[in-house]
Amino acid sequence: MESLFVDFNTATDGSLPRGPGDRRPVIGLSVNIAEETSRLHDAYIRAVAEAGGIPVLIPATTDADALCGALEAVDGLILTGGADVDGKYFGERTLEGLAEVVPGRDAYDFLLLRLAVDRQLPVLGICRGLQVINIAFGGTIWQDLPSQFPVKPLAHSILTPRERPCHTVTVAEDSRLHRITGNREVAVNSRHHQTVKEVAPGFTVSAVAPDGVVEAIEAYPERRIMGVQWHPENMAAEGGSDEMKALFRFFVSEAELFARAKRIHDRCLTVDSHCDTPMLFAGNDIDIGRRNGAGQVDLPRMFEGRLDAVCVVAYLPQGERSVCAHTQATERAVGLLHRMKRQLEANARYVGQAVSFAEAERLKREGRKAVFLGLENGYALGRDLKNIALFRDMGVVYITLCHNGANDICDSAAGPAEHGGLSEYGKAVVREMNRLGVAVDLSHAAESTFYDVLQESSAPVVCSHSSARALCDHPRNLSDDQLRAIASQGGVVQVCLYGGFLAAGRDATVLDATDHIDHIVRIAGIDHVGIGSDFDGGGGIAGCDGANEIINLTVELLRRGYGEVEMGKILGGNLRRVMDTVQQTAGSIDGLNGLSITEQTEYGRNFAGRE
Repeated sequence: MESLFVDFNTATDGSLPRGPGDRRPVIGLSVNIAEETSRLHDAYIRAVAEAGGIPVLIPATTDADALCGALEAVDGLILTGGADVDGKYFGERTLEGLAEVVPGRDAYDFLLLRLAVDRQLPVLGICRGLQVINIAFGGTIWQDLPSQFPVKPLAHSILTPRERPCHTVTVAEDSRLHRITGNREVAVNSRHHQTVKEVAPGFTVSAVAPDGVVEAIEAYPERRIMGVQWHPENMAAEGGSDEMKALFRFFVSEAELFARAKRIHDRCLTVDSHCDTPMLFAGNDIDIGRRNGAGQVDLPRMFEGRLDAVCVVAYLPQGERSVCAHTQATERAVGLLHRMKRQLEANARYVGQAVSFAEAERLKREGRKAVFLGLENGYALGRDLKNIALFRDMGVVYITLCHNGANDICDSAAGPAEHGGLSEYGKAVVREMNRLGVAVDLSHAAESTFYDVLQESSAPVVCSHSSARALCDHPRNLSDDQLRAIASQGGVVQVCLYGGFLAAGRDATVLDATDHIDHIVRIAGIDHVGIGSDFDGGGGIAGCDGANEIINLTVELLRRGYGEVEMGKILGGNLRRVMDTVQQTAGSIDGLNGLSITEQTEYGRNFAGRE
């Protein structure tokens, strides 16, 4: 007799099953609440499954931990249709007698969307889902089209059969929706009396009905979020509409791309080489263990974005160059590093300090994040070479030789030249950094300094947050000749996400950052590029504006054809090669490894004499 049980190790057609690396993407679906039940129309499930996704229902709850757990398991989110949205969510009194409001659904949907957006999941909003998206991002809606819309609207009627179109919409030619449908005019089955009034910032209108009612919005390419006012699930699953089937196939493909990005982040050690988070400590009650409204880097964001490690720097602006000023600069840098260590100690369950990539890898295996320490501006060294060992022993893995303005070490890309590159003292600094295993960082350095360092250094160098001058002509960026030179020396250029270094005269986006990565790959090679965001120090662009959004760069690079091996190099492998070489060439890192974080903190306190 034939078994009643399915053998899940083989496909139903007898072919080999999908492996863990190529499974179908999982699509989470929000649900309606009725009679104390979470439920959803079957058309949503069929439309997702027929498009190649695995549909799962996310139960209606406002338990944030439960929703976070559910979202970790999905690769995309569809906010489905249903009841009206309460006017309080967009600053209006709900119209009595015209709205069918379910308070529990509102609280659930808005929380679910926020948590999904924090994790960068692609999102598709359908009917009510579009309205929730628009409101959540700062837009408003018409509560009742028949009574409020400035002209007589079409019969966007709930009485229309769900699988049949009732009117057409005009699709914007430059929209992602137009790429999906391939048509300027699309037949739809809108069934609603609430819709977009003011479009949320960051979104554009991608479809409009003949009466002027907004029928679709999107945030591509900065965010993978789209909303449609009609019900494509019915037209796809019940009406057989090719255009609506294409919409679901597109969304499932976006989820599949995001699933690939997540797998790469899970398998690779991902590192952001430059964050200025200690800058925020002055005057702010900062705890990196909590989501920080004043900054872009904290542990919740790192976990959300699957970012394993960051290098946070003690930044010093260039100041007076006297014995007293140099001493104060050294003490200030030590104090900033000391405060960062206290943050790590307070959150030791979730993070640890790393001085090598092997340690960062160990922390990842333990389920913790890693923080490297850096020093931005050799001004903090004063004119005492012994300070290099001081900072090395506190765990500093690289020192940016200068900032904006010349110091005693070298000339900067900003301000007048003083030394013609490296000073004689600067050459001694480079040699001592090589000896002690501290990487030389050439971001902010003048071209003359850049080439002098390549001549002087016995170890490869890093540009911790620099971009390509060929794409954005800024003195802080590197010319193609510099890119070739740093590659020939074995170094790495970490693309900076500061908008002014990515695009001139306009707001930069995540696509500009990927353009710079592409360019450096073409000029210097895939082994010489990475990511150094400059978050909390001015960095941040549309689509990549925090530690949780670095994964969006991964998505866009995958879209351009980069594979897992290449992504592993860009996301941290290239920087690791350089840092390992710097440290191994020096022999060993002997100052910090024997000290606990508590002992390191006491060491810093004793030196500085103050916080």
